[in-house]
Amino acid sequence: MIVATRSAGKLRELRALFASRGIGIIDLADAGIEESRGEDGLEVYPTFAENALAKARYFYARAQRPTVADDSGLVVAALGGRPGVLSKRWSGRIDLAGQALDDENNRLLVENLRGVSDRRAHYVCVAAYVDGAREIICRGEVHGQIIDTPRGAGGFGYDPYFTSDELGGRTFGEVRGEEKARVSHRARAFCALLDRLGDVNQAGAGS
Repeated sequence: MIVATRSAGKLRELRALFASRGIGIIDLADAGIEESRGEDGLEVYPTFAENALAKARYFYARAQRPTVADDSGLVVAALGGRPGVLSKRWSGRIDLAGQALDDENNRLLVENLRGVSDRRAHYVCVAAYVDGAREIICRGEVHGQIIDTPRGAGGFGYDPYFTSDELGGRTFGEVRGEEKARVSHRARAFCALLDRLGDVNQAGAGS
């Protein structure tokens, strides 16, 4: 099964999650799928589900093997749901990548919330599976608050600024990977997806 992402942070989390289920995965590099311009135009839809499915369909078509993909982002109440599906590209800095892009997006987040008392936010992830015969999507969420000063060097993206209600107010940047996986939006979406796949496969075996 191919995990269709080029994010090192996502791959790190998903390798551990799939391994805990005894499922082997390969990434796009392992599959020999070189990055192309076509990938830049995949996440153009207004919903996480549409974007996740677009990626899964695209990479399934290129690889012709079962593919999972996701779209995820941060939804901030006081910002009308922004950055939402634009979380990775919110700053508009196409000249930046990796940590430099994360830093700029976080700077913009803090700037937009300056003087705002309502700090409620939640992470959303929609995971999609495509194998040519089936398409399955599952959603996961985790709720918390946004802080002004980052805490912790773990995680990626907005993690050091997001305190989880279920982790006693600690940020996703402060906790270990296995602690984050207990409550994270991505773990919830992919665990639900793997459960669905297991149910479908069992039903097929029994028919």
